[in-house]
Amino acid sequence: MGAQLRVYKRRIQAVTATKKITKAMEMIAASRIVKAQRKVAASMPYATELTRAVTAVATGSNTNHPLTTEAEAPARAAVLLLTSDRGLAGGYSSNAIKAAERLRERLAAEGKEVDTYIVGRKGVAYYGFRERKVSESWTGFTDSPEYSDAKKIAEPLIEAIQKDTAEGGVDELHIVFTEFVSMMTQNAVDGRMLPLSLDQGEEESTEKGEILPLFDFEPSAEDVLDALLPRYVESRIYNALLQAAASEHAARRRAMKSATDNAGDLIKSLSRLANAARQAEITQEISEIVGGAGALADASAGSDK
Repeated sequence: MGAQLRVYKRRIQAVTATKKITKAMEMIAASRIVKAQRKVAASMPYATELTRAVTAVATGSNTNHPLTTEAEAPARAAVLLLTSDRGLAGGYSSNAIKAAERLRERLAAEGKEVDTYIVGRKGVAYYGFRERKVSESWTGFTDSPEYSDAKKIAEPLIEAIQKDTAEGGVDELHIVFTEFVSMMTQNAVDGRMLPLSLDQGEEESTEKGEILPLFDFEPSAEDVLDALLPRYVESRIYNALLQAAASEHAARRRAMKSATDNAGDLIKSLSRLANAARQAEITQEISEIVGGAGALADASAGSDK
């Protein structure tokens, strides 16, 4: 019994130490969510107005810019997947990877080849373990991205879509990330960044009662688009990185809270088992004492005779 009681005590100590760690990680993640939410909110106006500006240039001119014009027969697409650098975040990265796999299957069904670009060690490890080709990857900043990270990611993607497919370029650019809805809800989503869909910008302007007029551009509308579209891609990627970071922190907080609660339940269960083992040990000791006293009494009575 004594050995069993020691086992329970060691397990209780180990689970208690783990509970302290998970509780600390939960509190850290909770504090970071607020900061990440503020960054997401701060990035939205710039991204929205930049999209409207690009839409206005594209619809207000007669130019057919390669980055806003659909290819007649798109044959190649680039997919940017945003995952996490670290684990202990529940199904955060796996959900984003599953969304990317569904997008990949959909594009393949349309007859398009897919070039994969990955952000985060979890996505890199997933593709590396399966020996799948990755065009380029970035790691080390998923929990706290900066605009410079978005620019670094955007450069090869813009270069790829500006090239002809015969030279290794792509016709479309898609992004898969985890959208932050609330503290309890984060959804893995995919969207096409390029060629730019003008329907959304036109619908937003119509809802506001605005009419996109025709403009005269100097030096040309194409030059304006050349300058605006890289900024557009960077802002879209940056906003997605920020939403993914907020989602990662929320998922980690939820996972660590669940782990802390489970540790507490396990400690209660182990404490009950330890108490039962201790009670059994005490009962056994009392029985041995009573038995020993009885034996001594019987021996004394025999000697008196």
